[in-house]
Amino acid sequence: MTEDDGTAADAVARTWDELVATARRTVADGLVVGTSGNVSARVGDLVLVTPSGVPYARLTAADVVAVDLDGRQVRGVLPPTSELPMHLALYRSTGARAVVHTHAVHATAVSTLVDELPPVHYVTGTLGGTVRVAPYALYGTRELADHVLAALTDRTACLLRNHGTVAYGATLEQAYDRTAQLEWMCRVWLTATAHPGRAPSLLTPDQLAEATEKLRGYGHHPH
Repeated sequence: MTEDDGTAADAVARTWDELVATARRTVADGLVVGTSGNVSARVGDLVLVTPSGVPYARLTAADVVAVDLDGRQVRGVLPPTSELPMHLALYRSTGARAVVHTHAVHATAVSTLVDELPPVHYVTGTLGGTVRVAPYALYGTRELADHVLAALTDRTACLLRNHGTVAYGATLEQAYDRTAQLEWMCRVWLTATAHPGRAPSLLTPDQLAEATEKLRGYGHHPH
């Protein structure tokens, strides 16, 4: 093994450990139940992904699952997540380095009610703008992947009709944080709309643009 090979192997091992920790966090934080979500991260030309149907608590350092950008499995014996087409579409078409997909309760509920999440909070700006809902398509299909790509135009997160959420980022931590922020905003909107005869106030396009610009220059988590 050359020094470069060793460095690449170390990067894969580190990223796999972080990926498994992120996947376990989605369960611990109630964003998924069982094995219903999936997580991936890109290392060079490899995409590491959670396997299909395996509880995250059982995954170890020896369970690395990796595919190339064409979806050919190049590491591991466990089958990759059934949502692999969606993950690969994001890596091919965006600058994503990590992707988190969940079936978060409040976000999934919102996906059945509207075509986009109304801008109830300026955190909307951290996701690139008002969050769209991708039309329904059977999970694991190219059709779903295409719908998701369209919904993510100029965005870093979207809802999937009757399904859940997708968010991506430059790191696993960023992709997870965006997922958590989206679920929180969905919960806020559902809570606000639960009062009969009252409608929540929404940010105007100008207010949202102003907040988005300030968030872009802030460089840290919003307050």
